[in-house]
Amino acid sequence: MTALLAIVLSYLLGSIPTAAIAGRLKGVDLRREGSGNLGATNALRVLGAAVGIPVLVVDVAKGAAAVLLVAGLPGAAEAMGPDNTRLVCGLAAIAGHIFPVLAGFRGGKGVATACGVFLALAPLATFACLALWLILVAATRYVSVGSIAAAAFLPIAVRLESRLRGTPPPTALIVVSALVAIFVVVRHRPNIRRLVAGSESRFSFRREDR
Repeated sequence: MTALLAIVLSYLLGSIPTAAIAGRLKGVDLRREGSGNLGATNALRVLGAAVGIPVLVVDVAKGAAAVLLVAGLPGAAEAMGPDNTRLVCGLAAIAGHIFPVLAGFRGGKGVATACGVFLALAPLATFACLALWLILVAATRYVSVGSIAAAAFLPIAVRLESRLRGTPPPTALIVVSALVAIFVVVRHRPNIRRLVAGSESRFSFRREDR
């Protein structure tokens, strides 16, 4: 398998529109409900935890699978080496989730799939970011606040993990994590505007009344 094929497969894996599929099974078009975002948070908000949590799990799994399975297929790492191949395949899965060819290139914000990618690449750093996300969401009930803060903390956490392990700084991984963090923040611009305006929706496990 060539590296290009692994990247394409990772993108297609990320492109599986989990939230859209779950919505259709319930007779709901999530692009027309809630925030209109095809992500786990909107699925939770509109369809409830029984649907939203499986969507979240699958979206995380897509990112992890791209790094651990697709990038590890025979021949995938010949051109770039295993570390770079895992990084690029992970980025391709995130891009697939955000711009899914299977859903008209209108996907989610990439947080859950990025979480899966970095769980595979830097587990301690990712758990630290997850802890920060949980604390902030629990304190504010704004998922966007937790997501933005966790994304911004990710490059720092990756560097701290390497220091904790006593290994050289993973420059490529730190750079990629910084780029992912910037992109996640950019994708949350509408949320930031709503936060400033005081109109951002607070998170609840209860379904929205439609």
